[in-house]
Amino acid sequence: MEKHWEGVPKLPYCKGNEQWIRVSEDVSLRVFIWKPNNDSLRNLSPIVMVPGWGSVFEGWRPLLSEWTGKRPIIYIETREKSSAIFDKKMTVDDFQMERFTNDIAEIIKFLDLKNNFDFFSSSLGSTILIDGLQSKKIQGRSSIFLAPNERFNFPLWARILIKLPFPRFSLKWLINTAIWGVERRVKEEGQKIRYRRTLLSQNFERIRLSARYLMKYSLPDELAEIKIPCAIITADSDKLHGLEDIKSIIDRIPNAKMIQVPSNQYAHEPDVLREIEEFYESI
Repeated sequence: MEKHWEGVPKLPYCKGNEQWIRVSEDVSLRVFIWKPNNDSLRNLSPIVMVPGWGSVFEGWRPLLSEWTGKRPIIYIETREKSSAIFDKKMTVDDFQMERFTNDIAEIIKFLDLKNNFDFFSSSLGSTILIDGLQSKKIQGRSSIFLAPNERFNFPLWARILIKLPFPRFSLKWLINTAIWGVERRVKEEGQKIRYRRTLLSQNFERIRLSARYLMKYSLPDELAEIKIPCAIITADSDKLHGLEDIKSIIDRIPNAKMIQVPSNQYAHEPDVLREIEEFYESI
């Protein structure tokens, strides 16, 4: 399994540290915290960032290289990722949505953030936050969701790989098969590169166990308990996150607005900070 970094990634214009936070009796998660070098910016309220399913930091480096010099950023690696530490044998139950939302709540509590922060999330990370905000397990000041999943529609070949037992020696073949399948669906080149990097970096057993739960999950029909200002970033070219589902989520969250960008890759680049700052100025 390829590892793209160990320790906190070094970024310009800021100082970072790595923390391991115990979120339950037998699970600890890795959290990166960056604060701007500029003293006047270090004390701004932080962004709590929750990336997508299996997402690796390198896919976010372009955006974070700019953003961490302007705002404190708290970057949470969720429990399906390779960095998570399990002190027990993993099961499907360890990847229920309730576990994910409880993890975020525990980290917010541990860091004593109160509600003085803004969320930024992607894909599964967005789904976790929407679920947690609706259930009132977590709260914040505002939230920007990039490409949330209403549900997780795995193609037939992926459902077969997820459900069937495979010996460890077949891992490389399974990963290559998954890369082939994703690249057939994805149109954006930048998105292909990120997903390829992500798949090569996974703890496959965690990904498979989490997928077994997620393939049966869908967001609650009722999202009216989400009271904070929200925005959903989407792109017509993003074929993995359907526009109709995005519109449905926006219609169900009282204070939500849509931000359309040129591509999913654009939302991983510094240019998207223009749309992000416009949203913050509007609330």
